[in-house]
Amino acid sequence: MKVNIGIPEPHTHAVSAQLTKVLTDEYLLYTKTRNAHWNVTGDDFHAMHLFFETQYRQLDELVDSVAERIRQIGHYAPASMKVFLQLTHLTEYTEHTNDGRGFMKDLLADHESIIAFLRGNIVPFAEQYKDYGTSDFITGLMEKHEQMAWMLRSYFR
Repeated sequence: MKVNIGIPEPHTHAVSAQLTKVLTDEYLLYTKTRNAHWNVTGDDFHAMHLFFETQYRQLDELVDSVAERIRQIGHYAPASMKVFLQLTHLTEYTEHTNDGRGFMKDLLADHESIIAFLRGNIVPFAEQYKDYGTSDFITGLMEKHEQMAWMLRSYFR
């Protein structure tokens, strides 16, 4: 059934295209955080293992919410690794040792990249595409990434 939410289809299509990029970034960051959880080593293993678990659980919820937002505005969310890797702004893997600080540095850079992308879409979603709901949604998403980035950044002096 056609979505009739007061936003023209060309606008929801443009917003959906940007949200799809967000979804791909979120999914790749989720996967990288899972990798950190599984493969971290070192004297602080237990603390890092639990920390990364907390973060990947938060990211799992964010991935789902972005995919659902794409559906709410009338489009389909991609769900293949091939598409995710083609559209993401992030790199799949950075060479580093499996210590907590190495993982954290890489993940922090990814969160900051997502924050910048989200911030750059808040105004266009509202003003250009008249999709205030998605503008508000990505503002909240950005705030969650800012909190997660702060947690990662706090490990560095």
